Amino acid sequence: MSQLQRYTGRRVLVTGGGSGIGQASVLRILAEGGRVVAADISAAGLRDTVAKAGDAGERLHTVVVDISEEESVRAGVTDAIRWLGGLDTLVNAAGVLRSAHFEQTTLAEFEQVLRINLVGTFLVTRESIPALRAGTGPAVVNFSSTSAVFAHPYMSAYAASKAGIQAMTHALALEFSAEGIRFNSVQPGSISSGMTDGTGEAKQSIGPGLPADADFKLFTKITPTLPLPGGAVFAGPDSVAAVVAMLGSPDAYFITGTEVRIDGGTHV
Repeated sequence: MSQLQRYTGRRVLVTGGGSGIGQASVLRILAEGGRVVAADISAAGLRDTVAKAGDAGERLHTVVVDISEEESVRAGVTDAIRWLGGLDTLVNAAGVLRSAHFEQTTLAEFEQVLRINLVGTFLVTRESIPALRAGTGPAVVNFSSTSAVFAHPYMSAYAASKAGIQAMTHALALEFSAEGIRFNSVQPGSISSGMTDGTGEAKQSIGPGLPADADFKLFTKITPTLPLPGGAVFAGPDSVAAVVAMLGSPDAYFITGTEVRIDGGTHV
């Protein structure tokens, strides 16, 4: 359990809270004393989050939301803000990953990734702005990726969506700076999550697996330099949740319009 209590009295909405980094962020913020609404498309995933929250579950509320659908987002955010009594921190962790040869990627597949990742982040953020304006030290933490600025083979749709999120984060940070709403993003790389593991309803419908004939020599440029226990390739989602918690807390009061890369030194 975190010894920090930066979220005591803070009201937080986390999308993608049913698995992976989103779930880890929910649990980290609960451990720091926050009141949290976890939103996810997977009801089963949300039940798992509640089970893992233990006694802190009394400060946790869940809502099933499809972030790619405007009405679902509107209803879910309204429910979240009503339960919380306002909103201080928004964490847009929900997303999907699809890996495929570019020329074999269908228009529907490409649009689906952008719809969930980029448009979903837009919808949730837009619906949350009025409550954030009235919040205390309001902050938004979006999820970009190392793929937004470094080459990740077979992930063109994902990379495009994450680059869009990163650019949008910068634009929003400036637009809302006078109102004191901070916008930052994290850039995870080589992190074990619902997307990389293929867990969660939304993730399974997209499919994170690499093409059967993928050229693994292309991945030598995106290998972490820091060692992990047991020779693991991916770091745990807690490595990102810790940074999310910092950026969404009052500790980061002078940080906005930037991103933090969490990739084990892959791109030093």
